Amino acid sequence: MGTDTYAYCAVLTRDQWAWEFLRRNPDYQSDYRRFITLWHALEADYGAPPHRDFSKWKRDPRAYGPLPGDVERDAPSGELCVGEDDRVLLECWMGAKWGFYKFPLDPGRGTPPDPDELSWRPPPQPAPHLDEACRLDVSFDLSLPLPPQLEAAKFRLVGRAAELRRQGIPAPKTVANQCARWLRMLQALDGVIPPEGNLDDLLREARAMTQSGYLDILRLADVGANAK
Repeated sequence: MGTDTYAYCAVLTRDQWAWEFLRRNPDYQSDYRRFITLWHALEADYGAPPHRDFSKWKRDPRAYGPLPGDVERDAPSGELCVGEDDRVLLECWMGAKWGFYKFPLDPGRGTPPDPDELSWRPPPQPAPHLDEACRLDVSFDLSLPLPPQLEAAKFRLVGRAAELRRQGIPAPKTVANQCARWLRMLQALDGVIPPEGNLDDLLREARAMTQSGYLDILRLADVGANAK
């Protein structure tokens, strides 16, 4: 697999970068194989959307999550396509588990999904731990007017971010300043870069990105890699 294989990464959006990591997750790959097998079996019995016999489809236990051997999702809601008996349609269960809306995508597909194919759910709240280098505590005196205090706080935040950038620390993180590292992670996951020496840390980080780190990408500004 040569470097030209990754040429498409130069124009990936934030959402597409998240997908590149999720589709390399072995657990997602396994879930998708089981999901699509069940889906095709349901289509064989009741027809394919939009012409399926949904009245029969929805009475089939196979049409609902979880996948065999998996667990129920916590606190299902109407957003999860809950039926009359509080069961969640299988495709919605997959989305709730992995963080997206719309129909589950094949991890083996050769092209990045467009917005009509993939829509991410809002990412969960980040862990309370912060990188101390990127932390800045700002206090306010509520007995005094807020506008000048807010302006002063903004000045401190902008100044601290500029200081971090001079030290070589991306602040804030963007698709543009992270994509080169993400590309190396994909190559490490695909075995293009031998995971030896100091690349071991890169491979560990890359694997973490496939597990849940891809959701952190969704907190960045929604711009492409060629945006400034």
